[in-house]
Amino acid sequence: MATAARRTTAAADWRALGTSVRLVTTDPALLDSCNLLLARHLAEVDAACSRFRQDSELVALDQARGRPVRVSPLLAEALAVALRAAAATDGAVDPTVGSAIGALGYDRDFRLIQDDGRPIRLTVRPVPGWRAVTLDRATDTVTVPAGVRLDLGATAKAWAADKAAALLAEAAGCGVLVSLGGDTAVAGEPPAGGWRVRVQDATGPVDETPAPGTYATVSIRSGGLATSGTTSRRWRRGAHDLHHIVDPYTGLPAETPWRTVSVAAATCADANAAGTAALVKGAGAQRWLAGLGLPVRLVANDGTVVTTPGWPASAPAWSGPEAAA
Repeated sequence: MATAARRTTAAADWRALGTSVRLVTTDPALLDSCNLLLARHLAEVDAACSRFRQDSELVALDQARGRPVRVSPLLAEALAVALRAAAATDGAVDPTVGSAIGALGYDRDFRLIQDDGRPIRLTVRPVPGWRAVTLDRATDTVTVPAGVRLDLGATAKAWAADKAAALLAEAAGCGVLVSLGGDTAVAGEPPAGGWRVRVQDATGPVDETPAPGTYATVSIRSGGLATSGTTSRRWRRGAHDLHHIVDPYTGLPAETPWRTVSVAAATCADANAAGTAALVKGAGAQRWLAGLGLPVRLVANDGTVVTTPGWPASAPAWSGPEAAA
């Protein structure tokens, strides 16, 4: 009976943080309680990290004008993850892109900007740089220079997925998968055969075959899997087609030969940081990723697929819930 329970999974889908949420548990009886815990966790993350809520802690930093601010342990942890990602990627993933991405028109929930076609003027302007931000974890105090706006979009969802999966697995005592907009983290004992994750060019419902681009279904048993790309979260302003992956060296959407990069790593946060950095690094991404030794799937703009050693093998077919990354 215990073995049968481990093979049975249940899933819930909804929206939070401006993106899709998918929760899968290996014990169907615990799905509802886990979903309540997940909703509470994501509400706390939103209140701390959103750049679209005027009452969020992150937005409040804009008013500090360079003064040190004591922040919640949750925001301090999110900032620490963002700064660690910046250091690990040589600044290719940088939380000081807030003003740059706002200038591109991504200044509100994505569903609200798609129909706004007002023209903008694109100006090359490097972002202030992550080293300008000081975080003291002993006191959870952060100092952001006046005029610098933070955006945790490149790291916060993946970190929130990691944190949620670990929290729920410990509380429920079962296997848990949490996917936020395709940033997928797993914890606890996996189902037989591992967790099935469909890697694709655009986030979409897992019960529908994705129309654009290529896709593959893989199996993971721990850690995280994330896909970063330029095919989702695109919009048009005037004559410019734009996307949300900002190159910190120009302050503009990254010009890259890759349309998506999928990475498996010990955590979803690490996977997402590596994937986003690879898009920014462009042609040099393969050598950089090879040095990290991470399993990676890169899809070029012409549809060519390149994988590195260790990329998970295709998962066998089954009838249980899966996630999309």
